[in-house]
Amino acid sequence: MRQAGRALPEYRQLKQAHSFLELVRTPDLAAEVTLQPIRRFQYDAAILFSDILVIAEALGQPYGFRDTGGIQMAFAIRSAAEIDRLEVTAVRDRLAYVAQALRLVKRQLGGQTALIGFAGAPWTLSNFMLEGGSAPEFTRARSLLEDEPKLYHRLAEKLSAAIADYLLMQVDAGAEAVQIFDTLAGSLGDARFVEASARWLGEIIGRIGGRVPVILFAKGINQSWPVLARTGADVLSVDASVRLSGLRAQLPPGIAVQGNLDPAWLRTTPAQVRDATRQILDEMRDCRGHIFNLGHGVPPDAALENLEALAETVRGFA
Repeated sequence: MRQAGRALPEYRQLKQAHSFLELVRTPDLAAEVTLQPIRRFQYDAAILFSDILVIAEALGQPYGFRDTGGIQMAFAIRSAAEIDRLEVTAVRDRLAYVAQALRLVKRQLGGQTALIGFAGAPWTLSNFMLEGGSAPEFTRARSLLEDEPKLYHRLAEKLSAAIADYLLMQVDAGAEAVQIFDTLAGSLGDARFVEASARWLGEIIGRIGGRVPVILFAKGINQSWPVLARTGADVLSVDASVRLSGLRAQLPPGIAVQGNLDPAWLRTTPAQVRDATRQILDEMRDCRGHIFNLGHGVPPDAALENLEALAETVRGFA
């Protein structure tokens, strides 16, 4: 489960000695954070501890965190010249620490647990890069798309090339599947999603060329399932607002679905978590191609006993 480690006391102990970016950029530490939830809960897959914005940094736009919270890019992209200066060819060298972390995790897993790599999608990354960091409302990427579509697509093309190369680097380092997160997809609406995001997601997945399964999470895009299916993704990860069995019936049999327990249940009680988990498992009992997961990331205040109850319920389901 994405961000599964951040609810753990052992992760918080590491955070007392190291900043988030130190954890991301130090292979030994990133590997340790990736493995912590596997040791506790024996999940079927480990997802690399990293951050979607490492791509922006590798392209030449560093980032950090504001004292008041949220992301702060070193600068906001404001011109065609700044887009042209983004260095796609530098991505593998600058993100070599990610490959090192994956190899460390792979050795520790010993072939008993799957390893998943990931990256952010071009639309989501472009929002942070153009806005200059976190924002109450992201507007600059949408404005660029509407006012200067050729310039937006120049940025999206560079991001797509960088993301594809980055994901292939992760596959070379041992990732057995990769996931693409388009967490701001819902800000586009279904109609604009095709032009601004889906075409580039398809480009990335095409470059991966079937080497490993690709999981796609386009948060908030809950009507354009045929569009998402046409990207070439092998698995569609679904937020908690969607009825999984209804979606399963709409998709080609070769596409799996992943999800979709509401993460808010992890703030309740073990009994409530078990009931909510069983409800999804029962609903999907006769549906092929279902990967149980949350509808989004693990909340930092998730109770450990609830995470344990979830894992036990899924493992014991028959």
